[in-house]
Amino acid sequence: MIDLYYWTTPNGHKVTLYLEETGLEYNIIPINIGKGEQFQPEFLAIAPNNRIPAMVDHAPAGGGAAVSLFESGAMLLYLAEKTGRFIPADLRGRAEVLQWLFWQVGGLGPMAGQNHHFRNYAPEKIAYAVDRYVNETHRLYGVLNHRLADRPYVAGDDYTIADMASYPWILPDAQGQSLDEFPHLARWHAEIKARPATTRAYALVQRINPGAGGVRTEEERKILFGQRAPTGKS
Repeated sequence: MIDLYYWTTPNGHKVTLYLEETGLEYNIIPINIGKGEQFQPEFLAIAPNNRIPAMVDHAPAGGGAAVSLFESGAMLLYLAEKTGRFIPADLRGRAEVLQWLFWQVGGLGPMAGQNHHFRNYAPEKIAYAVDRYVNETHRLYGVLNHRLADRPYVAGDDYTIADMASYPWILPDAQGQSLDEFPHLARWHAEIKARPATTRAYALVQRINPGAGGVRTEEERKILFGQRAPTGKS
């Protein structure tokens, strides 16, 4: 059994996509980030960066003590290695998947996240910041579109964790983009959206966080965007 500490964000969806594709048994433990539940000591023991998702695998390969992980990219790689699914076994195929997985966690996710913040959540709309991140998101959409021009999936012929990592971060309406400009990306996005496992993963939103839709109160804004490191040696 896997305990998944989850909230309804793009990074949370990455892991539910994988779990639903493989049928691994898992238990969701909701972490309501708008209420500050990510700062609870029990969660911080697993996820010291106080971000979701995190997970505990109580039945790791080879047995032994449970394995806890934070960081969605690390979790996808761990699960792929645990099951031997959605990552190639050969050296070159694995390298293709890993470089695009790291591209997402180092580029698409952070840049699109800043896009969301300055475009949708910031109380003051700073034109330079909005333009900076909308343009960079546009550039990254173009990178994916070019990559998908001659292959069905990001790493080649097969659906992998590289696709699962990027798919939840393609949110054109929220990011000031149009998929009409990116036909290969649009084709890929539609195909993944139609997968039964994707439907099941996203159905969790209404069960876990009905009416999900960004920052709704000033208190949520303070919790999500006002964090500083604790002082002292703690």
